[in-house]
Amino acid sequence: MLNGFIFKEFTIQQDRCAMKVGTDGVLLGAWARGGKRILDIGSGTGLIAMMMAQRFPEAFVEGVEIDTNAVEQSRENAEQSIFANQLRFHNAPLQTWKPEQPFDAIVTNPPFFLNSLQAPDKARAQARNAEFLPFAHIFAFARQWLTETGCLSAVVPVETYEAFATEAFMQGFFLERLYHVKSSSRKPAKRCLVSFTRQRPEIYDEQTVELMAPDGGRSAWYKALTEAFYIK
Repeated sequence: MLNGFIFKEFTIQQDRCAMKVGTDGVLLGAWARGGKRILDIGSGTGLIAMMMAQRFPEAFVEGVEIDTNAVEQSRENAEQSIFANQLRFHNAPLQTWKPEQPFDAIVTNPPFFLNSLQAPDKARAQARNAEFLPFAHIFAFARQWLTETGCLSAVVPVETYEAFATEAFMQGFFLERLYHVKSSSRKPAKRCLVSFTRQRPEIYDEQTVELMAPDGGRSAWYKALTEAFYIK
């Protein structure tokens, strides 16, 4: 359990995964819209997929991940959870993987370094660098495999939001929700939670939210969002 992260209803072991459990993944898993069939692109430890399985008990959730070690560990995490029958993880590049059916919802915490030196650790560099999974490929896949009423949700750094959104618009998607996430009221937003649809939404939801309260604890918004997952 040394490298494990314990949530209320499941535990994530992550010693063989390049990218560890972090705030970005927890935010997305708790915030994203779901459906009957859900896909996590770049599923890593399996965290987001398992959060979606917990939130949507009737859903079948799949993950696709290029890193073999991460896939093996995500499968083990799933098998040790009460959501095992809802989950399936695939070891394949998104660009060549062919699912059996379309998805109602796609979630992704995509690689975000657009033009950066790669980290010495190959697996970590692959997980963090958009060269390995360009935004264009994510939306091209979604255009083919997302249902007409489906939604693609993502968490991206503020610095790459414009590039991510531009690619979405170029491929015919509409912005449905945009949350600017600040760590506290005194600091600028560091990340964005975004969701795109294939049909123009009737209502557009844009908000600025904070993770920390003035006393240093979790904000009321963050507590409410994650109360089903965090133990404390």
